[in-house]
Amino acid sequence: MSTGSRKTWEAWARSVPPLACASTREPCHDPAATATRLAQARLADQYMVYEAQGGVWHFAAGSAESVTANATGITAQAAGRTWTSRTDGKPLTAFATALSARRVAGEEARHFYGWAAFELAHLLHADPAAAGDQPLLRALIPAVEVTLTRDRTVVRAVDEAWARKVADLLAEPPAQGTAADEPTPERTEGVIAAGTAAYGRAVSRTVGDIRAGLLEKAVVSRKVPLPAEPRPDFPATYLAGRRANTPARSYLLDLGGYRAAGFSPETVLEIGEDGRVSTQPLAGTRALGPDPAENERRRAELLSDPKEIHEHAVSVRLAWDEMAAVCRPGSVVVEEFMAVRPRGPVQHLASRVTGRLRPDAGPWDAFASLFPAITATGVSKRAALQALARHEEGPRGLYGGAVFRGNTDGALDAALVLRTLIGAGNEAWLRAGAGVTAQSSPEREIEETCEKLRSVAPYLRFAED
Repeated sequence: MSTGSRKTWEAWARSVPPLACASTREPCHDPAATATRLAQARLADQYMVYEAQGGVWHFAAGSAESVTANATGITAQAAGRTWTSRTDGKPLTAFATALSARRVAGEEARHFYGWAAFELAHLLHADPAAAGDQPLLRALIPAVEVTLTRDRTVVRAVDEAWARKVADLLAEPPAQGTAADEPTPERTEGVIAAGTAAYGRAVSRTVGDIRAGLLEKAVVSRKVPLPAEPRPDFPATYLAGRRANTPARSYLLDLGGYRAAGFSPETVLEIGEDGRVSTQPLAGTRALGPDPAENERRRAELLSDPKEIHEHAVSVRLAWDEMAAVCRPGSVVVEEFMAVRPRGPVQHLASRVTGRLRPDAGPWDAFASLFPAITATGVSKRAALQALARHEEGPRGLYGGAVFRGNTDGALDAALVLRTLIGAGNEAWLRAGAGVTAQSSPEREIEETCEKLRSVAPYLRFAED
């Protein structure tokens, strides 16, 4: 079957049951803790918690309905059946086609939750061969969805059995469980410092590429593997880290082979059902600590540092260009430029670019244009991807990609995967990067990655055997 086999995806969509049971309950006192507790209950083998704008948490679970795509093929599953198709090197197109077919006439919009791996970028912007053969996109259409807000709790499920499971959990008093271990300050700094010498050399090589005229900027990252034992407790890490961070979005997931607990500083894009699209590039960093006077000094330094201002300005310029490619002429504007936003132990220069989608463009067209975030790659995006392939060790996987929530009426909210504990198989790791320009020094970029790793490393929690 071809990528555009609409009948294939319509047959899959008809096999996905609607969320027939809905109920509204009293608001919970602590939405973050409640969402974490639902994740810890392991109602299904796959789940996601997604914190959206305005202090709204969503929990989704149930793995019977899913879509997975790699460079060559796409697979959808529902009701014990499997549908497959070729992607012809365009997995995002096939993925969008499958999800759009889920819009069934007469039914209200369904939500989906998922992730996009960083290597999807090679198919969109650089060398298709570098994308590899691992899954690049995964989405789950849940059997049960819980939305937790300040004024109510809404439970929606495919049947009464799922609804009862969640209702029973929500009625239980919070458990008083504790994780077996948490890092000491000395251990945290030891984790953060791992691999800095090799990273400094990668920064130096990238500066050489920039000065040779190969590119303007690259966001070079380093991976920090965690020991196999003790095993990280992802839900406990998420809750501890969320208490201490001020993210734009946060997420906790076990989905499609990845586990993650993250506190994203920015969104790749936000699209409403009305076609308004927004992106929030953050570039330029200073530490944020307990001393207000020192924080203000660093803030002033950030706003006047030529390297940081240049790094931020080129990111905003490219974000504008990428938005203009899919938006109505004249609709793209910079609504905010070079504000300073706190994000846990750091503060960033932040801007917001908005526009209106063209009538012939949909949410996944915008995603294709903006992904991966310019603040996780560089300028130009193609040249930066090539530089990262030369100077970083191995694929990034989920890091620098996106975790998203959307619906079949065209809304899409995608968080950039940074400041995240990531796991796959028996491995777990942290990763952090810094924007490298011609003015960069290895020492400062190493320091910046350490500042960012402190968003997660002090809040690691480990599971009891």
